[in-house]
Amino acid sequence: MAERPLDLHGRPLGVLRLSLTARCNLACPYCCPDVEDPPELLTLPERLALVEATVGLGVHTLRLTGGEPLLHRRLEELIAALQPLRQREPNDPRGALREIALTSNGVLLGAERARQLKAAGLDRITLSLDGTDGASVARMAGLGGAAAGGAVLEKVLAAIQHAREAGFDPARGQLKLNAVITRSGNADQLLPLAELARQQGLELRLIEFMDVGNRNGWAPEQVLPAAEMVARIGATWPLEPVGRSPHGTASRWRYRDRDGLHLAVVASITAPFCGDCNRLRITADGVAYSCLFAGNGTDLRPWLRPRLEPAELRDALEGLWRARRDRWSEERQEAADQRPAPAEMAYLGG
Repeated sequence: MAERPLDLHGRPLGVLRLSLTARCNLACPYCCPDVEDPPELLTLPERLALVEATVGLGVHTLRLTGGEPLLHRRLEELIAALQPLRQREPNDPRGALREIALTSNGVLLGAERARQLKAAGLDRITLSLDGTDGASVARMAGLGGAAAGGAVLEKVLAAIQHAREAGFDPARGQLKLNAVITRSGNADQLLPLAELARQQGLELRLIEFMDVGNRNGWAPEQVLPAAEMVARIGATWPLEPVGRSPHGTASRWRYRDRDGLHLAVVASITAPFCGDCNRLRITADGVAYSCLFAGNGTDLRPWLRPRLEPAELRDALEGLWRARRDRWSEERQEAADQRPAPAEMAYLGG
């Protein structure tokens, strides 16, 4: 294989998080999505060109995000069009895509949509759910009341079943559950969420409240540390550590009473993992960010419009990665006064 670029800390590029929209059908306060998309969204050919260029630089995993990616009307078409990159041999000098994943709130994931996504070639779905009762869901999804939250909860539970029936197998890591936890918002939902995930046979991924963006009201006292989450759940269902895989974001724990079932925590605030971060993010309108906490991005549209320049696009992306020095989560304390205003979560897709 051709030599893959490393950034200034020796980190390879491995994961592309491609945002398809900044819009969402929910209004979660930790994300604060937009009502409308930015102008001049990328076209399908432009997105395909970006994925192929990054695969040539080492990307093996593509995560499709938003906003809410199920709002993107050409989602299945995009996934199907990427399949030739999946069919390359592992040692192909052009690189090969090993996995295509999707993160969604699940509200729009009906049975037919789940089947279409599976047929198009989607490998994995992670659904987001921050509570197990109507009031908690409403509070964390920015909805008007318990009735609205209950309706969303019902749809997400149905989405879990639809995904399972479409062939996304939780036992093979193809279906997982995400939950963002804030101390005053839904810390009381830790045990109910864990119980729900155990009933469903799903890996639950608990995510610390992150200071991404300028409008989510982040404050350090609202962060419930991952270690505290694990301790609370472990007091009810004993856990043993599995660890964090290289370049992974989540530390995983195994339930001692349930063979093969795991709990995971993403501790980007209290236990940063910048040292081997291999992620590049591209917004729905074509701006590349080399860090979730970055304030400045690189607009890639000059290499996409008025006509696509594949070689120049690849060179631009390679130059961006080789110049990357980001480790903002590790530098949060000592470099707080130097950090530029971060981009919004809805644009970066988490």
